[in-house]
Parts: sequence; structure tokens; C-alpha cells
Amino acid sequence: MRIEPRQLPDTLPFLGDLPPLLTRLYAARGVQSEAELDKSLARLIPYQQLKGIDAAVDLLVTALEERQRILIVGDFDADGATASTVGMLGLRLLGAAHVDYLVPNRFEYGYGLTPEIVEVALTREPQLLITVDNGISSVEGVAAAKAAGLKVLVTDHHLPGLELPLADAIVNPNQPGCEFPSKALAGVGVIFYVLMALRARLRSLGWYTSKPQPNIGELLDLVALGSVADVVPLDANNRILVHQGLERIRAGRARPGIKAILEVAKRDHSRITSTDLGFILGPRLNAAGRLDDMSLGIECLLTNDAALAREMAAQLDGMNQDRKSIEQGMQREALAQLKDLPVESMPFGLCLFDPQWHQGVIGILASRMKERYFRPTIAFADAGDGLLKGSGRSVPGFHIRDALSVVAAQHPTLISKYGGHAMAAGLTLPEANFPLFAEAFDAEVRRQLREEDLTGRLLSDGTLAVEEFHLELARALRHAGPWGQHFPEPMFHGVFQLVEQRVVGERHLKVVLKSECGSVKLDGIAFGIDREIWPNPTVRWVELAYKLDLNEFRGQETVQLMIAHIEPR
Repeated sequence: MRIEPRQLPDTLPFLGDLPPLLTRLYAARGVQSEAELDKSLARLIPYQQLKGIDAAVDLLVTALEERQRILIVGDFDADGATASTVGMLGLRLLGAAHVDYLVPNRFEYGYGLTPEIVEVALTREPQLLITVDNGISSVEGVAAAKAAGLKVLVTDHHLPGLELPLADAIVNPNQPGCEFPSKALAGVGVIFYVLMALRARLRSLGWYTSKPQPNIGELLDLVALGSVADVVPLDANNRILVHQGLERIRAGRARPGIKAILEVAKRDHSRITSTDLGFILGPRLNAAGRLDDMSLGIECLLTNDAALAREMAAQLDGMNQDRKSIEQGMQREALAQLKDLPVESMPFGLCLFDPQWHQGVIGILASRMKERYFRPTIAFADAGDGLLKGSGRSVPGFHIRDALSVVAAQHPTLISKYGGHAMAAGLTLPEANFPLFAEAFDAEVRRQLREEDLTGRLLSDGTLAVEEFHLELARALRHAGPWGQHFPEPMFHGVFQLVEQRVVGERHLKVVLKSECGSVKLDGIAFGIDREIWPNPTVRWVELAYKLDLNEFRGQETVQLMIAHIEPR
């Protein structure tokens, strides 16, 4: 693992009356003006810049005026679940008389608006179908819905294929010809924008002359959760959405389901951060879609009954524990497949398969193996009928969805279908094609990446001076974000004396450190350490990459180092 300095611009921007360290941190993350740090809703990019937004609102106004039956078709991950919930609650707030949702079970129907899901949808007798977090690649599904006489509104954020579906309206910042400056909206962000546009149209039509205007800002906790859980880049626009959602949660104004999941996880809502959205709430919500049916997660977010929310949150927590157990077993099996393979002989692009692996967990497995071996990884599971489903994760500099496009073009019969974006993708192929695909994928990775690209690296914001290890700075860093994808939480590095070390929770290393000069004593924790290396009683000095964080115990706050990398010095 290499620790490299994060690059700074030649000239630091003026960002107002900020401490020098915060100015450097923001500048290193591309912030160029003080205005980019304004996280008020007034700074959101106007919805008018979204291509297709007027046509979408036309459909929705007609649906509301005619009291049409609306059916939302979502996805089975946290973005899809929050987007479905935002669509349901938002349309109800704005006056929809009949709105329901349908989420395909990943094990029966797979992803998106397929013709098979349209058949299921028709049993609900809808008049308008709205896709959320899917649909841009559902050419056949949209055609089936249109043939059945339905109106179709596609809201999505994924990259389109060569052919767009012939929907009545499409809202997707990544569709051709859309000039919306932020291409990073999550699916939940797209449907939230559609609701903003719909409310504005209804206001202009006089819907709120005799009744109060609904506050769709009440949905921002859900928007924040879905955006962070989907690991979309936190550009300035997404940071506003996430910040506003976090403020609602911290103030105790979150949905009962979000409150309940935090309670089950034993987290104080008033101290929640964007990291907690991604690592505490997101996995518990995702567990339903990974192991069973995402409807449980959506119902937890939809309910206004606090007791029912707690009951469903406990079920989600139990599912997440099951998911962890399954994942750990799959990791052991994947490592066994690679244990006798020298690193120098390892493929540049890893393709892993075991017929017993769980379809809902292969994405996490691919992520874990990618992090361990620092190379693009696709994990496959048996999908039945002679097919495999794969979930891939990539490394910086390698666009995995485009790589699948290249492989598909070179070998037209190899892949049945695929989709995704730069850092994550999914695909289906016949099991008999797996060896040839693994070879072709490795060849494409080798074409694009060099051996030195496959060495893990951590970008550091520098070293902290002894006097900077204090609570005020740790608090300031915690709330200076929100931090996330492409706007990472500050990481520092340094050499420390290792005073104490012990394993807690089987896989975590708890340490006591002294600063290099020995004048400051600090606590630190490293999660998921290699038990073959740690604890190591012979080590006296270590080099760390770490985040400056807070630890609360019995009402007392202390500085704690969250260790991302530790090695003997």
C-alpha cells in the first residue's frame, strides 16, 4: 500500500474565514469558491435544466387531475428503496389519489422494467408507470408497457445504452442532450427533482390557493440516505442534498423507519454523519434486497407507525447479520481459490465463481476482493437455467461498464446482458462462457492498466502537528463535509510509537499510541485487520494512515484515530 500526498492547486482559493487546514482540505477536493460551501437549498441546480422535465410534469399533472392509478417500479438496492419511498410519499403529498409501488425480486425477475415485470404490474391495473433508479436500458420493458396501453415515465441516473426506451418522458441527467450540470444525481435525487418540478407546476396552476403548499423537504432524509448508500459522487449539488437530509436526521425529524434503524444499530441520531448513512443505515436497508425482498425495507421507510418501524428495523438488522455471515464464508472461499496463485501470476482482472455463492452478496464480495488485491474484480453466482450473474467493482482509472462494452463488441455472443457505470457493473452470461469471459476481461484490463496501477494507494492530506490532535479540530472535520465519494473524508498519515495493542471483536485492532515526539497519547482503532500480522508484540513503531475522529464513552468525548492502514516502521 502506497501513501501519497493529495495534490493541491498551485494557488489556494479564498474560501472565507476558514482555518488554513480546512482551506487546504477543500481546495484539494476541487472546491474553487466560497459559494460551493453554501449548503442551502437555494443553491440547488434548478430543475428546469433537466431534459424531459416538462414532459414528465405534464404526465404527472394529468395523472393527478384525472385521479389515475400510478405504479412506481423501483430497484432492489438502497437507492431504489429510498427512491420508491420518495416517489410514494411525494406524490401522496402533492395530491395523488392512487399510488403504489412494485420492486422486482432480484432472484425471480432480475433488474429493471422487464417485460415479465410489466406482466406483474398489469395485475395492479395502473394507468401510469414510473420507473425510479432504473428504466433507461429497459427498451423491451417500456415497449411492453406501451403496448398494454400504459403511459410510462422513466426516471433514472444510470448510463444509457445505444438505444433509448420509447417512454412518454425520460428524466435522466445522463441521457443524451441533457445539459443538467450534475451528472452525479442518484436515482432518489432524480425523483426528488421531478417532485420539485411538479410542485412548482401545481403552484402555478393554483392548486395551493386554498390549502397549504406541501413541504417536500420532509423527504430529504431519504434523499441523503439513498445518495450516500449508492456511492454517487458528492459534488456540490449532492452535498447540499445530503447536508440537508443529515440536518433533518440530527434534529430528530427523520422518518420513523430511519429513526428505528438507528435505534437498532445503537446510534445517536443527533451525532449522525454521512459515513453512518453509508456504513450503518445503507447495509441494513440493502440486506432486504440482497437476501429476500426489498419490500420490507420500503415498508419500513414508508410507515408512520413508530412501533411497526422498530419491528421491521429489527428484521432488517437480523437480515444484515445473516448477510455478514454469508459474506464472510464467501470471502474465505474466494481467498482459497487464489491462495496458491502468486501475485505476479494473478490476472489483472479477477473473475471469481462458486456455484454455491449467494446472488445477493456477490457485489459485496467483489468489493472486498478488489480492496484486497487492488484490481477490477467480478464475482459470479449461479442464476439457474445455465446462467451466471456477475457483479463487478473497479479501481480508479478503469471504467468497468465501458470495459464490458468492449468485451461484448469483441465477442458478440459472450455476454447476455450488462449495465452499470464506471466503478460498478452487473452482467449475465451462460455458465459455459465463463472461462472465455474471464480471459477476455483480463485481456481488456491488461490493455488499459499497467502493473503499477494495481498497487493500492491511499491519498493523504499530510501530517498533523502535535497541537492539532484536539477535540475542536475533530469536531470541525466531522461536520465540515458531508464527506463521501469523490469528496473523501480527510486522511492524514504519520509515524507513531505503539504503546499498547489488542484485538477486539475478533477482527479489530485497538491501540494506544504516542506521537513521534512522545508528548501526546492517543487511542486508535483499525477495523478488519489481518490476524496473521496483528497483534505483533515485537513492533514498537508504526506508520499510519488515519482519520481524526471522536469517541464518546459515558458522556465523555475523546480524540480517536480511525486507522485505514497500519504497517511496522
